[in-house]
Order: sequence, then structure tokens, then C-alpha cells
Amino acid sequence: MKTQMSGASGRGLPFAPSAAKWRPLGINEVTIEGGFWGERQGLNASALIDHVEHWLEKLGWTGNFDAAVQGRLPADRAGREFSDSEVYKLLEGMAWELGRSDDAELQARYDALVARVAAAQEPDGYLNTMFGRPGQGERYSDMEWGHELYCFGHLIQAGVARARTVGLDDTLVRVVIRAADHVCAEFGVDGRQAICGHAEIETALVELYRVTGERRYLDQARLFIERHGQGLLGEIFLGQQYFQDNVAVREATVLDGHAVRALYLAAGAVDLAVEDADAELLDAVTGQVRTTLARRTYLTGGMGAHHEGESFGLDWELPPDRAYAETCAGIASVMVNHRLTVATGDVRHADAVERTLYNLVAAAPAADGRGFFYTNLLHQRVPGVAPSLEEPAARSATSARPPFFTVSCCGSNLTRIFASLGAYLATVDDGGVQLHQYAPATIRVRIAAGDVMLRMATGYPEGGVIEVTAVEAPKDPWTLTLRVPSWAAGAVVRTSAGDLPVAPGYVEVPGPAAGETVTLDLPMAPRWTYADPRVDAVRGQVAVERGPMVLALESIDLGGDVATARISTGQSPVERDGQVLVPIRTATPADSDWPFGPSAEVVASATGEERLVPLIPYHAWANRGPSTMRIWIPEG
Repeated sequence: MKTQMSGASGRGLPFAPSAAKWRPLGINEVTIEGGFWGERQGLNASALIDHVEHWLEKLGWTGNFDAAVQGRLPADRAGREFSDSEVYKLLEGMAWELGRSDDAELQARYDALVARVAAAQEPDGYLNTMFGRPGQGERYSDMEWGHELYCFGHLIQAGVARARTVGLDDTLVRVVIRAADHVCAEFGVDGRQAICGHAEIETALVELYRVTGERRYLDQARLFIERHGQGLLGEIFLGQQYFQDNVAVREATVLDGHAVRALYLAAGAVDLAVEDADAELLDAVTGQVRTTLARRTYLTGGMGAHHEGESFGLDWELPPDRAYAETCAGIASVMVNHRLTVATGDVRHADAVERTLYNLVAAAPAADGRGFFYTNLLHQRVPGVAPSLEEPAARSATSARPPFFTVSCCGSNLTRIFASLGAYLATVDDGGVQLHQYAPATIRVRIAAGDVMLRMATGYPEGGVIEVTAVEAPKDPWTLTLRVPSWAAGAVVRTSAGDLPVAPGYVEVPGPAAGETVTLDLPMAPRWTYADPRVDAVRGQVAVERGPMVLALESIDLGGDVATARISTGQSPVERDGQVLVPIRTATPADSDWPFGPSAEVVASATGEERLVPLIPYHAWANRGPSTMRIWIPEG
């Protein structure tokens, strides 16, 4: 049964489908209170937003809007053609943060930044600092690489965040509506028959429709999505699959090409399918995402095996030491899979959200919030060097977390997902509440039976006990649904009626009465993990996971290069004093004139005494200085 959403605006929601299996909850309904994600929300508010804002100003990307107003373009323009979008993503992150906290100083900074952006908008609604002025390229003269519609997409999403936190009577919202109306006039049925080389505006337009109720925005999103696969973009050496312009969205079987572009397009297609009740389109995108999860996704949830084209590789092509696994692709994967969780109720998508959040997204920011990864490999072969704190790094740098990048989409992207994280924890329908992700939190909702207030207490992901207490509950029966992760064989649900062993998947229990507690107990023992044998790059190797977290071996703990590590799986990993330890010996192959031979003797046997070596959560690596690191460790 589809749940009808109440209210067109979807207050506090990053996305607000008008009908779905479940209704997502907004940041005003779910409050994270400490723990793993509460710490990261606090870091976002105290450091990351300010850090991104500082660098955008320092590099002149924010100043581009001032230069546009003052007639100093193109001479004084700084940054790449898409640098406007970084300012818009920061505005979205600020809007969500202001929606969940009362910070007068942040509000003043936000207002000042909005005023600078708004001043650069032209009378017909066009807003871009790269095109359209004397000495610049004409508007929409480079649909392959110009990113104008991509920038509009992030501008619109910033406006949607503001509308859903303060309402439609707002300066940025008015800017966004004028910009969206301009896009519809330029690219509508009788306008330019074109698409952007970087998908993003599609999901933004659907959300603007959901906020305003104006169908022209939904119709324009549909036009853009249906135009993909018509070859409207020019041929490039990476192939038109780079832009997702080689096959229609309805006909594709797997996500391909540039990973972020593909995932943003998939998010827009899911949104459109839900609003149009288009089962064919929803089934097509669902199949693409599930195939991608099964064949083109790293253990960390990362997507994108190729540095060239920042793209997906072929099925099973997942080299750990050459992984691209862009942070933005991880964020986009969370967006897509959460949408599919809400639309379909399939637990596989909520499992994918958890995996990607705890491993890839959590790995991106530095511990102090003043640096981040752009790419996220699974095997660091050389220690690298500490990054400059004064200069932006090249985007492929992965041995440390630089403070900023010359292409710096990921830092600003992190601000918006961390600020809105509460919206990913739970949903409701008429019959009850569904918990998809676990964190200390308070949930306040209304269902058909009445008001529900739940308090979730947990040390997850370090501990596996999740206690859900009903502070307020209806007298009539209602249902509490809990997600048992795919790795959690042997989980138990404890209610007033007794203990119930439960299998991975969603489990429904009677909703507790006020004052009662339902407890989910997940087994958290560390476990060996093997790859599908078709993943050639890690054949003969094993990884270790504990709960939702992938663990890594770092040279700092090994006392030497991780390339020398050989692991024994004859016994299970050991937990001791809050650490996971695994039995490892080291091997240093002898140098020779030729690295190949007629037998395995060419590879040295493990030497030295076997010893227990601690592993760390993958998300925590590279916080103790330059190191080598690997997730997949050879057996031997």
C-alpha cells in the first residue's frame, strides 16, 4: 500500500514524495542526540561549514558573484566552470543546519552569502558567473562541459532546503523560483532540445514541484530525464555513456559512465517515477541500482573503479588500490538508495545506505573537520606526504585529507548530508514507525492511531544493542518495524512478550505502550569477509568487518608496510580492550631479475612469528599521519 504524504511542502525533508510505501521523516521530526552521527553533525556545525566557507572565499569562488555585479567578469573569475555550485551546496548545508539549530551567527553569514548570490541574478532569472557576459561564452553554448544546468540544480536544492525549513517567503526561495522558471522557458517542449552533461537538475526540479505544487517543474524534469539516451550531447573520447546519453534511462540495465552523474540521474528518475506513478520507470532504475550494488560496488559502499572518467568499471572490476570511489558518489548513492528504501520497502537499499554512510561518507572528513578525501581507495601503497594546509590539492590525492581541492565538490557536499542526517533514520505509515538506521535519537510523529514519541538509545556501531522506548504511544495497536542488517545473523528482538530470534530483513513487532521498551540485539563479533571469485583484484585475500564497519590494516599498527602482511584465517578475529586483532605474519619477497617463475616459490613464504595485530575502522584511517593501508589482506 502506498502512503499518501501530508502537505505538499514536506517540512524538514531532503526529499518529500507525494506517495510511497513509507513517508520519510524530516529533521524536525527526528533529532540525533550524540553518538557516532551526532559527533559528526557537531563537527559539521563547529568546523566543516566554516572551513568550506573560508576556502570558497579564499579561492575567490564566492567572489565571482561580486565580480558579476561589479562588471569584473571574465577577467576576475576564479575556479572551474562549476564553481558556483560549491557555493550553492554550502548554502544548502547552512540551510539544513539552521533548520535544526538556532545559531544567530550562522544565520547572519547565511543571509550575507544569499545577498551576494541574489545580486548576481539577471532579470530573466539566469544566474551563472561563467557564461553570458562580454568576453564569456554564450549561455548554453557548452552543454557537454559547461555545467550551467548542474549549477542550477544545486541552487534549486539549496532553495528547497530553505523552503522546507522556513517556508516560501524567503529571499533564496524567490531567487530559485525565478531561476527554475527561466530553465523551463529555455528548455521546455518548445525550447532548446538539450540536456546537461552533468545530471543534477532533474531531482532538484522534482523537489521544487513538491514544494510549490507547480507542475511545470515536474514536467521539465520529465523532459530532461526522457531526453537522456538520444545522443543530444557531443561525442567524446570517454563515450556518451560518460554522460548517460548512450541509452534511455528506461532501457539501461546497470549504472554506467561517470558515477556521480549516473547516480544523480537515478535519483531524479526515482523521484519522477514516484510522482508519475510510473511503475515501469521505477522498476528500471531499481534494477539498475541492484545490479550495480551486486557487481560494481566496493565493500565500503564506494562506487567508481576508474580514475579516467571518474566512472564505474565493468562488472566485478573493483581494484582496491586504484579505486576512485568518489565521496560525492557515495553521497549520491545514499540519496538514491534511501529513495528506493522509501519507495519499495526493500531492505537491500537501507543496508546499502548503512554501509556507505559508515564506511565511505564517514571516512571523508578529517577528524578535525578541516580536510577531506575526494577519492577513497581501499589500499594505499605508499605513505605519501602530509598535505599543504595553504594550497588546494589535486583531486586524486588520497594519502591524506587535504584542506581543499582545485575541484572541490566533496567538502561542500558533506555539509549538506551531515546537517540533514536525521532524515535518513526513520519513516512512518498509517500503521506505525519504521527504523532504518540506528543512532541515539528522539522521534516525534503522528500515525493513524495517534501521536508517537520514541527515544532510541544505543552505542551503535560500537555496540549492538538498540533500545527503543516509547515515551508517548497510542492506546490503539500500532507496529514498530526494525531493520536487521544483512550481516546480523543471530539477532534477537526483546519485547515484553519475550525474546524473538530474527533473521536479516525487516521485522515487525507490536508497538510498545508508553513507558515500554523494545530492544534489538545485534551480534557484533568481527567476521571474515570474502569477495565474489569474479573480483580478480582481491582473489586470495580476505577482509574483516565488525557490525556495519569495514576494518583496515594500517602500517602504523603493523610496524611496517602493509604490503608485507599475510593473514591466517584458521581462527576468528579477536576482540580485546576495544580493539579487533587478527593473526598476521609478514613476508618480504626476495628481489630478483624477473618477478615471474614456474612455481609459487617466486613468492616468499611468510616469515617471522605470527602475532595479533590491531585493525581500525576504515573510516578512521589516515588520521595519524602518512601511512600505508589495506582492507583486503592476502591469506598465507
